[in-house]
Amino acid sequence: MSAGFQQTVNLQQAAAVAGDFASTNPRSSFVGHEGTLVADTAGVTVGRFAWAVAGKVSNAGTGKPTGFVAREQGVALITTYLAETSLTIPQGFGVTLQVTGDYWAAVTVAQATVGNKVFASLTDGTIQPGAAGATVAGFIETDFFVTGFPVGGTGAVGELVVISRVQ
Repeated sequence: MSAGFQQTVNLQQAAAVAGDFASTNPRSSFVGHEGTLVADTAGVTVGRFAWAVAGKVSNAGTGKPTGFVAREQGVALITTYLAETSLTIPQGFGVTLQVTGDYWAAVTVAQATVGNKVFASLTDGTIQPGAAGATVAGFIETDFFVTGFPVGGTGAVGELVVISRVQ
């Protein structure tokens, strides 16, 4: 049996995918003129934080990230042979970095609670929740907070949470 055939049937649709907009509240993006922000050589993963340096956007960096990579229609392409999904924006493609708004993001390291600050990995842009002002090795504190979970969610590692700049 090929991996391309349906293997399971879920009773409920997933609440979201990492990088989805979590609300219709006001949001804003990092100011970059047309064609000035493009994915660097490794590409950029949607649903993570990213840094823009000299017009090149990467999920790795130093200092506070420039913004969050939201999942917009048509930005990530499936380029791996026979792959079914992808959240990667290929090298040279345009990237929009969000600086305010409400987004779904995957918790990668520690249990999240509503009110936690969001820390971004300096090596891949993934998120880890923590106390404001804490020092987390390999991560930097962002301006975002954990503001919610999907129905039945607990904020456990691997789950999606809602992050926002407004607490």
